[in-house]
Amino acid sequence: MSDTPGVPPPPADPAGFRPRVPAAQWDDWRWHMRKRINTVEKARRWIRLTPEEEKAVEGSAGKYRWSVTPYYASLMDPDDPSCPVRLQAVPAPAELTEFPGSDVDPVGDMYYRRTNRVVHKYPDRVILLVTEACPVYCRHCTRKFHTTDLSGTYFRDDEGGSFDEDLRYIAEHPEIRDVLLTGGDPLSYPDGKLEEIVSGLRAIPSVEIIRIGSRFPVLLPQRVTEGLCAMLERYHPVWLNTHFNHPKEITPEAAAAVDRLLRHGIPVGNQTVLLRGINDDVTTMRTLMTELLRVRVRPYYLYHCDNVTGVSHFMTSVEKGWEIMEGLQGHITGFGVPQYVLTTKIGKIPVAKPYFTVLPDGLLLRNHRGQEMVVDAAAYPITESDAS
Repeated sequence: MSDTPGVPPPPADPAGFRPRVPAAQWDDWRWHMRKRINTVEKARRWIRLTPEEEKAVEGSAGKYRWSVTPYYASLMDPDDPSCPVRLQAVPAPAELTEFPGSDVDPVGDMYYRRTNRVVHKYPDRVILLVTEACPVYCRHCTRKFHTTDLSGTYFRDDEGGSFDEDLRYIAEHPEIRDVLLTGGDPLSYPDGKLEEIVSGLRAIPSVEIIRIGSRFPVLLPQRVTEGLCAMLERYHPVWLNTHFNHPKEITPEAAAAVDRLLRHGIPVGNQTVLLRGINDDVTTMRTLMTELLRVRVRPYYLYHCDNVTGVSHFMTSVEKGWEIMEGLQGHITGFGVPQYVLTTKIGKIPVAKPYFTVLPDGLLLRNHRGQEMVVDAAAYPITESDAS
């Protein structure tokens, strides 16, 4: 980004193609929300749309929502339709194509939904779908059907505007100790509305942990204000998981947003999605994980991209995921290696390739270089009888 606050001509835009924005506006997250790009005409001020992109934007109208914040648009290469930021934000023809085995809800949100907003899949934790709104409607969203123009059948923000039923369900199930606010993006709400929800949860004695799933640190880091962080700090323990998918997204603004959260005691984790053509190579993923550690974001999950209707074209093979995990394990700091998982209707399933094989009288061990050694059960007991 430029050294001049609020003026974002990235290196990929040497000709000054994009509009220049006064600093006072650029630093105001509400300005970005008001000025979101959601038409071909607005997009042309930031990128040179290809005919295929224009056709996809028009084809997605009335089916999938589309909007991009000026901040996130400023990270796009205006001339390269294969830019990893652009691929995540601009509709593509492939999302309007049916893929074999695709499902609008492969993770089972609707099956496990207990109220309008509460999804109770795991014994001790629930997700609370607080909104359908997002600053950018990511083209790879697992809950794409929640944020479509047809989603009223499944979930609505405006069912009375009250969270009473949802909070009552959580209070009546004392086994629930962990609540994740997601959607949509919870930080789309102003601080006051968000505090109503968080304070309502904190008033329930059995709720120990409140988590927020938000991509605002990536898509619009200006939203992570001192006021927001100070408000959340009053309701600790509060955790935030975000969603960096490519090193290009780790900007000084994003790093500053993370720093504000951390200074208010809010740990930040990252959930990357493995995406074809965006981050499905070892070099990109290794750079992403090490850059996350540099800005003090802990890699948490590497999600295998779900076969979601409208998203399937981003899927890779599981073999590709194993290849990338092999390129991370042992090659970067241990706590920089995320857990590779498939998200299914029966939960998150770890799919890491094993580094050991059980033998009749020991273990065959393999390291990140492919070197192997055998240890016997006397040195490393496999069963309790071996240990006795």
